Amino acid sequence: MALMQISHLSKRYKNSQKLAVEDISFDVNEGEVFGFLGPNGAGKSTTIKCITGILPITEGSISICGHSIVDDPINAKLNIGFVPDNHQMYEQLTAREYINFMADIYHVGKEDRKIRADKMLELFDLASVVDNQISTFSHGMKQKVCVIGALVHNPKLWILDEPLTGLDPKSSYELKQLMKEHCKEGNSVFFSSHMLEVVEKVCDRISIINNGKLVMTGDLDEIKSKSSDSSLEEIFLSITGVKEDESAFEISNDKEKVEDVFKNGEIK
Repeated sequence: MALMQISHLSKRYKNSQKLAVEDISFDVNEGEVFGFLGPNGAGKSTTIKCITGILPITEGSISICGHSIVDDPINAKLNIGFVPDNHQMYEQLTAREYINFMADIYHVGKEDRKIRADKMLELFDLASVVDNQISTFSHGMKQKVCVIGALVHNPKLWILDEPLTGLDPKSSYELKQLMKEHCKEGNSVFFSSHMLEVVEKVCDRISIINNGKLVMTGDLDEIKSKSSDSSLEEIFLSITGVKEDESAFEISNDKEKVEDVFKNGEIK
């Protein structure tokens, strides 16, 4: 069952003639980690901001657990937990105050929030500093608090935009384990990252976006079967036109042409 459905989504910024995101469609299914990949400026952040309701949609539709982000935004957002790439938060609060603030927004009872928060504070080695002001924290510590705040209500859809940036190896490992556990409970994770090796290990399916257009969606075995390249990194670089033989990838924004290139064995 699809927890998130994106249908013919397009987004144009004010005073721009070009669409930042053009007619993209895909579903994120229950119980899967879904990777969302693309080079800088490809439209990843724009798509995420449309999903979360930060930006208005120009055309198309997005639904979360059956709730339209346009027509029923409150119920749609109640099913989302969002970790942005810039971990913006109220830094004058303590970590505990911030987590409680997020729990209040999502109507989480005191007992449930304590159980979930205590578990994650211990997991991320923040229990001893939970009453310290967030402004005193390092980048990685702020990222951990943001992760906890986004999970305290146990959302059906957990959206992560470059969540591993600034995390130490132990915390990165624990976050990846949390992603897997979250999906085992019947939830889903929407994971945007430039760390392709991590995406390859943790994601069940991926979509690749380039210049605002969705180039490919599928599971890793399916995508690898269409290419002579052996790793997701090589496939990604080929599709987005970064390899030396760029002449073969002038068509990288056209899904049908990309698939033709795979079928004809032109990717070396």
